[in-house]
Amino acid sequence: MDFQQALDELRQLSCSIPPYYALLLIAAILTLTTLRYLRTTSRPVPTAQPTKKPQRVYGHWEPSPYELPIPPPYPNWSLTETKPLPYRPFRYGPKYHVTMGLRTVPSSDWIELDNHFPKYHADKARRLAERGPRCVITAPEAYPAAVELLTELARYLPGRYPSLYTFDAPSSVLTNLYSGETFPIAANPLPEDPMAMCARLVQDDLAIMIERPDGQYYLLAGAILLPGFWRLEDKFGMGLSEIHTSGDVPQFKERLEKGMTNFFRRVKPEEMVARNNYFLQVDDDLAWSWSIGDEDSKGAIGWATAEKNRAVEHHWFRSERQTLRRLPKSGGVVFTIRTYFHPVVEVAQEEYVPGRLASAVRSWGEDVGRYKGRERYGEVLLEYLDRKHGEQVARGLDLSREEEVGGYPY
Repeated sequence: MDFQQALDELRQLSCSIPPYYALLLIAAILTLTTLRYLRTTSRPVPTAQPTKKPQRVYGHWEPSPYELPIPPPYPNWSLTETKPLPYRPFRYGPKYHVTMGLRTVPSSDWIELDNHFPKYHADKARRLAERGPRCVITAPEAYPAAVELLTELARYLPGRYPSLYTFDAPSSVLTNLYSGETFPIAANPLPEDPMAMCARLVQDDLAIMIERPDGQYYLLAGAILLPGFWRLEDKFGMGLSEIHTSGDVPQFKERLEKGMTNFFRRVKPEEMVARNNYFLQVDDDLAWSWSIGDEDSKGAIGWATAEKNRAVEHHWFRSERQTLRRLPKSGGVVFTIRTYFHPVVEVAQEEYVPGRLASAVRSWGEDVGRYKGRERYGEVLLEYLDRKHGEQVARGLDLSREEEVGGYPY
């Protein structure tokens, strides 16, 4: 006898017995009915399993519909009056932390131009004329990304710097109002390598990393004209990790490699990040620091060749502001490298800077100190910075107010 048959018989029986017993049977019927309900409703209900988004195939990029927004004009920008932003990306010791140091920035801040543009533009033009094929290289598989970068700059620059650039849509010609140069960005063929055209437009050096089927990113397009310490021809074609390990970047394997690789794989076109770094240089050449060796040297170049303890008047503060973003159509990751270059004796006039920079230089571990060449200039530099810091304190500098005056990376 099944559950339903037992329930029916109890109902029929309740109609033919005295009221007292009928009440007991009704109670039994209610109990059985409740049990039946519980049995049917307690059965596990199948739940829809969340569908996993298929992992993107390495080396293949599905074009994104994202478009870089046309930025608002840079406030009160002037080719003669707008000074370089005072990036001072060093912190007090006692410990120096090796990190990627990424921060999100709005897309409107992609490219920074200032009143040093004429010098950078002239230096780049000279370098292109003298060393073009060694400083600008684009592999065939990166050519679409280089053209896309040129198109993105032609869209961005007239919006951000309308007193310097104009764009004529019908002819697809970008014009530099300062130099008179015109850039026909839709010409086929283009008048020169698209990376060279991009380089003429901005103060930054530029690189494009392309993902291959092994999931690694390779330097396959670059316009590296003002690098200071490295040569594009040495690094071209290398993967992200090899670029850094070949340059002996401190603690890259232990602290940077995994995070950097994951970032490159995951960064989206609508995201933009920036980071800053800094170096000291013991000569005044923005394009190539000749103190570390001849740029055309076939052998090793490095701090070992630099003159030791040159006078502080020969010391220059070199800081890079780098941005990374993914191109939406090609999927290439664009690396912009804007170098800020100032004499140490000029930077040390700023409040709080000499004390903080001296503390930062002292905080470098042995590996970082070797990488940055401290042994070649540290003695002279630190003596000078300590003296300048002492002078500021003697004049009444309030050290407790430093964070109010300026925050990192300024």
